[in-house]
Amino acid sequence: MLCSRPMTAPRKPAPRRRAAPKGPRPKTTRAAQGGNAAKGSGPVKRARPAKAKAAAAPQRGALPPALPVVQAALADMKAVDVRVIDVRGANDVADFMVVASGTSDRHLRAIADRVVQMCKASGQRPLGVEGEGQGEWVLVDLPDVMVHVMLPRTREFYQLEQLWEPTRAAPRRPSPAGA
Repeated sequence: MLCSRPMTAPRKPAPRRRAAPKGPRPKTTRAAQGGNAAKGSGPVKRARPAKAKAAAAPQRGALPPALPVVQAALADMKAVDVRVIDVRGANDVADFMVVASGTSDRHLRAIADRVVQMCKASGQRPLGVEGEGQGEWVLVDLPDVMVHVMLPRTREFYQLEQLWEPTRAAPRRPSPAGA
């Protein structure tokens, strides 16, 4: 036997209303808005939360917050021949370069891992880490600090210290008298 009711399409559920935000609403008055406190003078606008003030730019002589953390990590892992080079005037990429050596490729990776670990713990996220797979030169890029950890032979070959350190006036040799 056939049903006598006509077939209809299923109904769509009604759209859900967005839930009201939890917590107290900011209190505003018409007088606080600069308007008339009398009723009917227009809609009351909600006060917007105050914007956080932008952090002041670091002073020229101030050290970046990552630098002491990097130095502590290098000392903790017993890095060899650590040099901190101030490159603020010569480089736009970083304010300081830290060059250090390790005794083996495993030591280099351990030093770099410790630098990354301590910087993350202090709130300084590394922008990148390069060279961990090769093991001769590991670069840790931090905000305002570049950390180069190298094997001694690689460090001697590239001579980054002589490239970035300010040139010192070399003592002049007296010219030969007969020339």
